[in-house]
Amino acid sequence: MDLLVVGDLTADLVLRGGEIEPTFGQREQFVDQAELVLGGSGGIFAAGAAKLGLEVAMVGCVGADALGAVMIEALEQAGVNASAVLRTPAAATGISVALARPGDRAILTAAGALARLRAEDVPRELLGRARHVHVTSPFLQDGLRPGLGALAGHARSSSLDPGWDPREDWSLELDGFDVLLPNGEEALRLAGRPDGDVEAAARNLARGGRTVVVKLGAEGALAVAGGKVVRVAATPVEPVDSTGAGDSFDAGFLAAHLNGAGLEEAVALGCACGALSTRAAGGTAAQPTLEEARALT
Repeated sequence: MDLLVVGDLTADLVLRGGEIEPTFGQREQFVDQAELVLGGSGGIFAAGAAKLGLEVAMVGCVGADALGAVMIEALEQAGVNASAVLRTPAAATGISVALARPGDRAILTAAGALARLRAEDVPRELLGRARHVHVTSPFLQDGLRPGLGALAGHARSSSLDPGWDPREDWSLELDGFDVLLPNGEEALRLAGRPDGDVEAAARNLARGGRTVVVKLGAEGALAVAGGKVVRVAATPVEPVDSTGAGDSFDAGFLAAHLNGAGLEEAVALGCACGALSTRAAGGTAAQPTLEEARALT
């Protein structure tokens, strides 16, 4: 098995167009479109990696409800082994409402069952089979966060996409992870750099031999590994919805990385996958195949 994904699996309700910014005072507004789709950074990443041809399994936690069943089915239809996804009657399936406009989005999340996942819930058999373990959104998963170091220690190789910290504490165990995949704002906060110097933040986070890849949206991405800095421009597309673009980037980068590509080539494939994923609403509808992504690198 190529990849074991440990992280958040939620439903995403994506609202686009019209008066997308809500106004209080009991005002009702129209939006142009609403779609309920496979969500969570872990779910979107897993689907993207499977579409790129990797053998992928996922461990996450959803509620024992209809929404959880729909998300597991969507994951399986994307080609992901979802047999280790937990279903708990103690909480509802997590859901995020994304207010999306071209190039940006705001997200409201009810974590629900996300907090129930623990590192001990990851089957050792899957850990032993996986070439690589990718962890997503630990700040949304209070049960998982304390066991991150042990989880990375049991993996052959591992990566972490920290996601946003809603509490803005930014305290996270990074030791043991080989690759770190934040966006620019996350990198600055994890490195404790209020000066806005993203490259310096990446260098700080790369100490100890870790590869750090920072997603910069319309500016592309930069990566630091072994003192080397690589910058790759964004792939030009006409975006419809940027939901999950960073997760699709992660899938492209790791697909190339696991297949032996150099740092610049892997970042370029990540940029292509992230950009192409924005062509439709939701995180998975426009994710590319490996051939489609390579054609843009």
